[in-house]
Amino acid sequence: MIKLFDVYVDITDTIGVKGRLHDVYMLSFTGEVKGRYFNGKVIGTGVDTQYSSKDRPVLLSARYMLEGKDIDGNECRCFIENNGSFDDGFIPKIVTDSPALAEFEEAELKAEIVTKENGVIVSIFR
Repeated sequence: MIKLFDVYVDITDTIGVKGRLHDVYMLSFTGEVKGRYFNGKVIGTGVDTQYSSKDRPVLLSARYMLEGKDIDGNECRCFIENNGSFDDGFIPKIVTDSPALAEFEEAELKAEIVTKENGVIVSIFR
């Protein structure tokens, strides 16, 4: 596996609802991105939706937009959607306007998530 980049997520707000059968939390976040293929930041606010029930693993679905420079030093944007669970793993999808990163739109990607103070580090691999 080749690491594309790390997203250093800083959670800014959490809202939620506890239902009879399920709980849902939406975590707003900002952050920085560092790596070989892309360096930049989260633009606007990203959102990680966490859906839990008593008989299944917590399902996570994060969506966010990045702005920065690709491996060739060109300005670009990337949209990331990362879905999965800690039990089954995380599968990110990338959409980008960077010709240098375009191949990642169709690549099989994997993400690993590690907690840190006030957030997480999301590492994306090919």
